[in-house]
Amino acid sequence: MIGTARNIIEKIIIGHLVYGDLTKENEIGIKVDQTLTQDPTGIMALLQFEAMGVSRVKTEKSVAYIDHNTLQTGFESADDHRYIHSMAKKHGMYYSRAGNGICHQVHLERFGKPGKILLGSDSHTPTCGGLGMLGIGAGGLDVANVMAGGTYYITMPGIVRINLTGRLAPYVTAKDIALEVLCRLSTKGNVGMMVEYGGEGIINLTVPERATIANMGAELGVTSSIFPSDEQTREFLKSQEREEDFVELKADSDAQYDKVIGIDLGSIVPLAACPHSSDNVKTVEACRGLKVDQICIGSCTNSSYLDLMKVANILMGKTVCQGVSLAIAPGSKQILSMLAQNGALADMINAGARILESACGPCIGMGFSPSSGGAVSLRTFNRNFEGRSGTEDAQIFLVSPETAAASAITGFLTDPRTLGEPLDIRLPDKFIINDNMIEAPEPEGNSVEIVRGPNIKPLPVNAELKNILSGKVLLKAGDNVTTDHIMPAGAKLLPFRANIPYLSDYCFAGLDSEFPSRAKKWNGGFIIAGSNYGQGSSRESAALVPLYLSVKGVIAKSFARIHYDNLINSGILPLSFEDNAHYEIIDVGDELTMDGLKEKIKNRQQLYINNVTKGLLLPVKMSLSDRQTYIILAGGLLNYTKLNSTC
Repeated sequence: MIGTARNIIEKIIIGHLVYGDLTKENEIGIKVDQTLTQDPTGIMALLQFEAMGVSRVKTEKSVAYIDHNTLQTGFESADDHRYIHSMAKKHGMYYSRAGNGICHQVHLERFGKPGKILLGSDSHTPTCGGLGMLGIGAGGLDVANVMAGGTYYITMPGIVRINLTGRLAPYVTAKDIALEVLCRLSTKGNVGMMVEYGGEGIINLTVPERATIANMGAELGVTSSIFPSDEQTREFLKSQEREEDFVELKADSDAQYDKVIGIDLGSIVPLAACPHSSDNVKTVEACRGLKVDQICIGSCTNSSYLDLMKVANILMGKTVCQGVSLAIAPGSKQILSMLAQNGALADMINAGARILESACGPCIGMGFSPSSGGAVSLRTFNRNFEGRSGTEDAQIFLVSPETAAASAITGFLTDPRTLGEPLDIRLPDKFIINDNMIEAPEPEGNSVEIVRGPNIKPLPVNAELKNILSGKVLLKAGDNVTTDHIMPAGAKLLPFRANIPYLSDYCFAGLDSEFPSRAKKWNGGFIIAGSNYGQGSSRESAALVPLYLSVKGVIAKSFARIHYDNLINSGILPLSFEDNAHYEIIDVGDELTMDGLKEKIKNRQQLYINNVTKGLLLPVKMSLSDRQTYIILAGGLLNYTKLNSTC
């Protein structure tokens, strides 16, 4: 962009730029200040970090969280946690113990800093954009590389400004703003973009409310979302006894954007994302009368103190409707402790709510799955993909905490505006500060022994790219295939994230149960897919498991950003159709070949897929930077890093 006027995102990038310039769609390298990992993705990131042979992390602060895999139905999860704990102690990471809270909520409370860059092995890392921090979700190997002192590379994004004007009506919430944005922009077509919020309407939005909106930017498919750092930010940091971390951060008055969208907050009403996509948005009023079987309140999107105080106020003196099961999971130990001290926890319990631990829980299918037969579950979460709840035929609706609480009382999807007088719940001037569940690393770490359980298996590592690739089509998938489809999670499989051979038997289980056996019988091959392939979670296992099954390439109409990068990092070719009509003429079992790959990729020549079965030569493309080109040629980022190591 021309001129010296800068928006917030540009200012942060300029302050961290180590490679490239701000020309849109060019690759840039940025220095990362902080990283976060959570246990299922973190276990792989730390195995990869260990493989790099670096003694201590090089970031200002890296935090390893235990928040996803806390059910511990067998020894596997507990063993993973011991490994993560010993790695953190030895190599210089802070360790947030199980029960301390969800990584994004805790990081917002205790570590996030305006103007800094946070890279996390979780797609909802942009949550910290609520306090003016540029949070970016990535695959575990990218995070490991940054912890080892490497640069993080992204395409210079297009920047969308969303101007918020006016003020929310009573019982209309930040969640409704996020759903309104999803309704307008959808989950597709936003790859390579970042969102910056501004306008006079943000003045009355607290940091937790801003964090809710930034969190759900992940569902748009954008790289990050961010708010200015202003008096709301200062007050939040002050309440967390971190006022010294405050810096003001705002866009220049004449800053330029690639697109500007205006939203009048006063025009928004309570909304619900209907099955099975977060952009399938309708008004709650339009869904009035829908019988509800289950309600879950929590997740990194809506488990803040502000959210749960409103829920407690609505439930106080009432009883959850017969036939409705209500679960509430506070986002952090800090929040749970404060609710316990002020009596709000008792109000929720007395109403009939089941209180879950401060963890991700039902959001990732770790318990509290709905009943069969198309049960309706209202959730304050960020994703409602089919089967993600652990029940394949469940009907999952995403709503605000206020809508969820009102519906828990009536037993039907209920507009919270019918509750009467508006709630007057505000953030406290001071939060309870007790970081006794966050362990600092050992000063040197030399004496720490790494503890490794039997469930932790070696990493699959690709070989250098061959000049000729051939194989059959193993699977033909449609649009919006998520990483949940590729590598399911939930209580049965999440404990095996460090055991790729075990997970391989469940790859694409929800789409085609025969895929693993077919891949093994045919010695790997290719996957064909539609638009937005790999949306959703950042889980790197969705690339590592196909790598283990000898998948050579994915040919899709389009890809989601993080999964595209994960495929490159694993050395799997992410190919796009030159003509999407060619998707229709490829079938499972077709024999495909590609030849002359090394020279063609290196010299950016036209690539072709030869469909030997049908006698067709189909042009395909692969958008790679110079650096990514050499990663693919090397067979993945680990191989590339070893080849270019200065150690």
